[in-house]
Amino acid sequence: MAGKPVLHYFNGRGRMESIRWLLAAAGVEFEEKLIESPEDLDKLKNDGSLMFQQVPMVEIDGMKLVQSRAILNYIATKHNLYGKDMKERVLIDMYTEGMADLNEMIMLLPLCPADQKDAKIALIKDRTKNRYLPVFEKVLKSHGQDYLVGNKLSRADIHLTELLYYVEEVDSSLLANFPLLKALKTRISNLPSVKKFLQPGSQRKPPTDEKKLEEARKIFKF
Repeated sequence: MAGKPVLHYFNGRGRMESIRWLLAAAGVEFEEKLIESPEDLDKLKNDGSLMFQQVPMVEIDGMKLVQSRAILNYIATKHNLYGKDMKERVLIDMYTEGMADLNEMIMLLPLCPADQKDAKIALIKDRTKNRYLPVFEKVLKSHGQDYLVGNKLSRADIHLTELLYYVEEVDSSLLANFPLLKALKTRISNLPSVKKFLQPGSQRKPPTDEKKLEEARKIFKF
């Protein structure tokens, strides 16, 4: 039997958090080798573990995978979370790429200069309410099913649930006009594997604060 996947990243959300979410939702136990210094990162670079000299990197099934979307695609395919055919898969891809756009805006918010932060938050709120969440609410309304695609749990539902938690961190009122999304968030959160991941003490990471940002700056030198 293959060992547990090993995740190489720093001790924060960043581009690894969606991978953590997807593995956890699939019921896969994983280990983390945390990068805590520039030297840790250099070691991975120097031993040839990082194809593009970047993390995230996940050791899984005898491979060292990089590029977060490639990693997510592999995990979703392996655990039957990627639709039953090409048409379902392209829907899942379109939905998750839209989610990734909003997720990116929220993820980069801590890097925003203080004098631009209010404007950035206003933009995120506007895009959330008027561009992104209406799409997913409409999808759920159009078919009346419990999941976004194929009436079956897919990576799209898991990524969306993760995103909805981040949206609520920005402003808890943003979901008020999206009852079907609130119901989906509750439904996915109550799946045993996800429920376990949402408990205190799990490998889920907290919001990025100033201390975490400073830690990342030292490691990645940005």
